[in-house]
Amino acid sequence: MNVLNVVLPLGSSVLSFVFAAMVFDQWLQRRHSFQLVWAIGLLWYGISAGCEFAGSAFGWSEPLYRTWYLIGAFFVAAYLGAGSIYLLRKTRFGYFAGATVLIGGALSLLFTHATARGTSTPLYPGSGTAGTVAFLVALVGGVAIIAATAFRRPLAAHIAMAVLVIGSIAAAYLTFSAPLAAPGWALDPNTHVPVGSAFPGYVRVLTGPFNIAGALCLVFGAIFSAYIYMPKRKLLRAKVRVPVVAQLYGATAVAVNLVASLPVAAPELVRGKLNSRVPATILIAAGAFIPGVTSGLNRFGVTWSFFLGEFLGVLLIFAGFLVSEEVFRNVRLGVTIWSRRSSLKGELS
Repeated sequence: MNVLNVVLPLGSSVLSFVFAAMVFDQWLQRRHSFQLVWAIGLLWYGISAGCEFAGSAFGWSEPLYRTWYLIGAFFVAAYLGAGSIYLLRKTRFGYFAGATVLIGGALSLLFTHATARGTSTPLYPGSGTAGTVAFLVALVGGVAIIAATAFRRPLAAHIAMAVLVIGSIAAAYLTFSAPLAAPGWALDPNTHVPVGSAFPGYVRVLTGPFNIAGALCLVFGAIFSAYIYMPKRKLLRAKVRVPVVAQLYGATAVAVNLVASLPVAAPELVRGKLNSRVPATILIAAGAFIPGVTSGLNRFGVTWSFFLGEFLGVLLIFAGFLVSEEVFRNVRLGVTIWSRRSSLKGELS
């Protein structure tokens, strides 16, 4: 037994459950939608890591493996990303969110045509219909999110959540009904880390709209939040009103202005005058990025970093939430454990 294969998932699971309880308690106090959705996402994180701990410590079984794949591959990133959409529901972030859903659907379709290197053997045999359906659903959902952002912005997050819930039900049915070859699970033979290769191709290609869209929304939602609250140096100020071009220009402007603003923000951070949400959201972005990379590598056979990336991810996100005065004005687990007075007057939520 590899000790790290037990310790790291156990740490990720315990921290995620504690974190979920704290965020849920914040929701009970403040009733912001993003807190409830994030609490659900963190609950999924804890269950997924808990499955990894149980499998590594006591041995894998088919029900455990199916649960791990459903929650880890479909739910965790998607629900955390949906929380970011709710957090930024009053901004134009819905354009980006809708685009990520479209990208995830397009990649699902492309995966159906992927072949093993140097051969014509499909990587995901029998996935053509599933990939096409995933693309069509993502197309409708992504366009609906974008349209809502343009015409009735608060609805965009609700539409994204509705699409996610419907997709989650479909993913759960397919994951638990898919035939698995004996022994009913798959592990990397060298690292003994679970991999998704035991599932048929039509299940594996469906993860794109969930994982890719969720991870991108979480990472870039955090970066966008940092940009909102940091002192800015705007190199690109012009307004563009042509649809599509306006959104592309807006994304470019945020990226350019963010980079230009970093030299202005750094001295403010050193002096302790920077809005707490800036370092907080940078930590959250890093915490979302790391497991996104390591889980992606897991699909391609690089598994040694999977549990480490998962633990570092939730640890950094937790640190980011604790740093932010606006998100955590007090730390509670049923009763107040610690509290502080915010030195800032405004907040996004």
